[in-house]
Parts: sequence; structure tokens; C-alpha cells
Amino acid sequence: MNDRHPYVQLLDRIIAAAQAGDPADLFNVYAPDAVIWHNNDGVEQTVEQNAKVLRRISERVTDREYTDRRIQVFDGGVVQQHVLRGINVRSGEPVQLHACVVVTVGEDGLITRLDEYIDSAEALRFSS
Repeated sequence: MNDRHPYVQLLDRIIAAAQAGDPADLFNVYAPDAVIWHNNDGVEQTVEQNAKVLRRISERVTDREYTDRRIQVFDGGVVQQHVLRGINVRSGEPVQLHACVVVTVGEDGLITRLDEYIDSAEALRFSS
């Protein structure tokens, strides 16, 4: 039995999907009209658009691992700070991305909004 808070379990599922490079479970974690926003471009995405981004990352960075997770649950949501580490496919070099996500969870237990704050300089190394 999983004794982790249900909001943390949602984050665990997102991480599992990202590490596997398979976004299928995202559609079970997010509400159908959920919004995903990133500080580096200021664009709000749908779950479908975010799933495409996850697929592209899996093509550019292998051996993805979320480390140094610090999680704080609050009423109606959760905040997670983490470092995404992996290997850049083109260069073969290790890359890392420091990030923080602020997640809002609806009454149905699904994510309605995820705001992601990333180090934009580190993000460039993921795509180059």
C-alpha cells in the first residue's frame, strides 16, 4: 500500500512517465482542461501539448532521473523542487535542469494546473 500523499503520488506518476518517455499516463493524472505553464516561454499548454514536449525530451536526453526532490503539500496542491539529470543524446554529456513545480489539484483528485519554473540556461543544454 502506498502511504504517500495522493498529491505526491500524482507527481510520482508524472516522473515515471517522463523517465519512461511515455506520456500516456499523463491523461489520467491531469484534468481534461488542465493548464501547464512554463516560466521560460510564458506559454500555457494543454495536456496533449505537454505530452508532445515529454516525447521530444525523451528523444534528446537519455537516462533521465529526477533527483533531490523536495516536496511540500498544501491545501489544494503541492510544490516540488527537483533536479532532472540525464545524458544529452547529441553531445553525450551529462545535463541537469533545476526546476520547481507548483501544482493545483481539483476536488476530483486530478491536476488542474501545473506551473513549472526552470533554469532557462540549463534548459538550453537539453535541446542543443
